[in-house]
Amino acid sequence: MDRFLADLQSDNTLQGLNETVVDADPFRQFQVWFSDAVAANLVQPNAMMLATASKDGKPSARIVLLKSFDKRGFVFYTNYESRKGQELAENPWAALVFLWVELQRQVRIEGRVEKCSAEDSDLYFQSRPLGSRLGACVSQQSQVISSREVLESRLQELIVENANGDIARPPYWGGYRLSPTSIEFWQGRPSRLHDRLCYSLLDNGTWLIERLSP
Repeated sequence: MDRFLADLQSDNTLQGLNETVVDADPFRQFQVWFSDAVAANLVQPNAMMLATASKDGKPSARIVLLKSFDKRGFVFYTNYESRKGQELAENPWAALVFLWVELQRQVRIEGRVEKCSAEDSDLYFQSRPLGSRLGACVSQQSQVISSREVLESRLQELIVENANGDIARPPYWGGYRLSPTSIEFWQGRPSRLHDRLCYSLLDNGTWLIERLSP
């Protein structure tokens, strides 16, 4: 198995990342890289690892989907009563990771998370397909259930109850925004001498760009 894993290593040959050419604003730099990922027709380029931790520091991680971003931060939606929701209620600090393998790029983001406004969550919820809205209402995310039939039965009940498709957002479901304090851009380079540029938010609201050793 160790030899098999060693065989999976590959050298990176794409372009480098230079602090003299990146945008001074990390959100604009992220937009450039995200647009590249979309243009490359990658599968779900908005998929990101979300890492949270409980109040006693026990970590957990999972893949969620980025739904929007601007200078205020990076937004995703989920069940507030899920494990990640419970951990964010106890400890609002979290991290995101984007990995675009085909482009040999990674973005690491750390910061504080808070709930989006009810208005923003309502607006996004109503934009979702009917099946996704029903699913959000049916699932008590992260809770133990006796069988899949429990979900299927509740789904059928909701379909009958909401035949007109007018489904309100449940109060336990909505958006979170991670407001970053650091954003690191990683570009693969040959011989494992990768480029890593880290933007750190300063007290005056500006961003410091530093090169990190690979």
